[in-house]
Amino acid sequence: MSIEIDILSGVGGWPMVRPLLESEWPAGSATTPQQTGPEIAHPTLRVLVESDGELVSHVGLTIRIISWNGRKCQVGGLGSLVTRADSRRQGFGAIALRAAVQTLRDHEAIDCGLSFCNDQQADFLLARGWQRYDGEVLAEQRGGKAPIRDLIPLQLDLRRKIRGGTLDLCGLPW
Repeated sequence: MSIEIDILSGVGGWPMVRPLLESEWPAGSATTPQQTGPEIAHPTLRVLVESDGELVSHVGLTIRIISWNGRKCQVGGLGSLVTRADSRRQGFGAIALRAAVQTLRDHEAIDCGLSFCNDQQADFLLARGWQRYDGEVLAEQRGGKAPIRDLIPLQLDLRRKIRGGTLDLCGLPW
């Protein structure tokens, strides 16, 4: 088995990622994140994991300056972590996550990683060193600013420890 990891721009990687996301989250499905959760931003970068030439896992990275308790902070937002159904439990999601975190670490201006997930995704990230963010998170939603309540906010310390208070994502969540 050969494994290849690519880091592509969000727009440039979309044609490759779209079939994977649509196969795991069919349009109109009750479980589609776009149907059940908040509006989301398109990622700045995409981490793609291929096995034997087939795309098996994806993570989107959104790099943005946000406000934490009124102070500017540059974050790397991790979202749309998905692994093809027939490739799960083989380590591909962990490989994608490690590559995404390393990409954030290599970008020396990133203060911390942030992700917003369901219970299953949260367990995956918590087992890999992420921590729950204990504070309020605000994001743009359908024309206004609103708290994120349906997803679990998680953080990863990089250059800075972000603890408690209010995070304003200054745009859509990822």
